[in-house]
Amino acid sequence: MRLTIDHRTTYAFTAPQGRIVQLLRMTPGDTHDQTVADWHITVDCDSRMTQHRDGFGNATTMLYCEGAIERIELTVSGEVVTSSSSGVLHGAAELLPPRFFLRTTPTTVADAAIAEFAEQESGGRDIAALHRLNGAVRARFADDSGRPAKGRTAAEAFALDALTPRDMAQVFVAAARAMGAPARYVSGYCDLAGDNRPTPHGWAEAYVEDCGWIAFDPWLGLSPEEHHVRVAIALDAAGAAPVAGSRLGDGAERLEVNVTVQSDD
Repeated sequence: MRLTIDHRTTYAFTAPQGRIVQLLRMTPGDTHDQTVADWHITVDCDSRMTQHRDGFGNATTMLYCEGAIERIELTVSGEVVTSSSSGVLHGAAELLPPRFFLRTTPTTVADAAIAEFAEQESGGRDIAALHRLNGAVRARFADDSGRPAKGRTAAEAFALDALTPRDMAQVFVAAARAMGAPARYVSGYCDLAGDNRPTPHGWAEAYVEDCGWIAFDPWLGLSPEEHHVRVAIALDAAGAAPVAGSRLGDGAERLEVNVTVQSDD
């Protein structure tokens, strides 16, 4: 399947900014099941970009803009060819051992409610148990198609009735780790998530002995296949966020994000 992606982020400021520095995790990598055919990151002002990789192996771009900046539009566009893998990750560079992803972060701590939920719904930590957990998260929550609340923890999300893809994925990650399964957050794109979304898509991966890393998308209640484009991984959503940065200047900031993913099939 060939997926065409258009991801536009616009910042508008109430006062001119003297300098903007952003870390972008917006470039997917090649695996056995996804090939980047075309990819571009553009900015509508004078800027400098440098390419790097972070400690998880994610491709990153450092963006530097200087001057009296009142508005900036960041556009990411490209095409990625994907194939079905039944959710099994093949050919991705792994810089860290699976046990590293048993670590919790402040936003992925499993409280007593999540731990009890994981135990009751999974009944183990093999691949079948993780699929049951994925289905149980899907069944428990209604869909929230809005922008995720910044800094919301998995425990806070678990107490709600409706969740965004990001929060569902973090609940899954916290529950899987409570079961003893290494798990991590994944950011990327999906043409099944709906057009004109306010954020990119998010899901999870869990490690299963003798199988490797398996992807689980609780928002859809299935394992990602050719409809997903994998971009970045981390211990939690903040570590895989498409944009993180700082600005030098007074005033408030208004953010608009529009993500469109279309397939040729």
